[in-house]
Amino acid sequence: MKKIGLTALFIVIATAAVTIYAHSDSRADSSKPGSIDDPLVTKSYVDKLLAGGGGGGGQGTAVGIKTEVVTVNPGEVLLAKAGAQFVLRAGKGVAYSSDANGISDVTDGKDIKSGQPVENNHLLIFPRDGRGVMPDPKTGKSLTVLVMGGYEIAAAPSAGGS
Repeated sequence: MKKIGLTALFIVIATAAVTIYAHSDSRADSSKPGSIDDPLVTKSYVDKLLAGGGGGGGQGTAVGIKTEVVTVNPGEVLLAKAGAQFVLRAGKGVAYSSDANGISDVTDGKDIKSGQPVENNHLLIFPRDGRGVMPDPKTGKSLTVLVMGGYEIAAAPSAGGS
């Protein structure tokens, strides 16, 4: 009777040890390359991902966001599409808005009203269409602007903004 009890206890302990070992080994396998938690990928997939998903976007940008350097000549205004971001890189610029609202300078955390100067190397965000930047009419020189998102270039208003 004692032998049967010890044998049964040994079988239970051995079964528990094997179950624990198998379970811990399966967790270790899940982090191995090619497992379900770490699948293998092809070189073409990685190349496409690094190239911006194959459609839209430029180097180093999120998929679908176009980034480019734009020159704005005197007498023109660079109008942002909703969601666009600008960084004035060179020249003296002023804010333009077709309504009473200004543009968001997130670098300084302030709102720039139409006709006020725009600082170089500050990030500007445009939540709506109809706002942008233009060269300061007093300088008669062009602007260089890094644009992320949609935009259009239009003739500047004769009064230099609203």
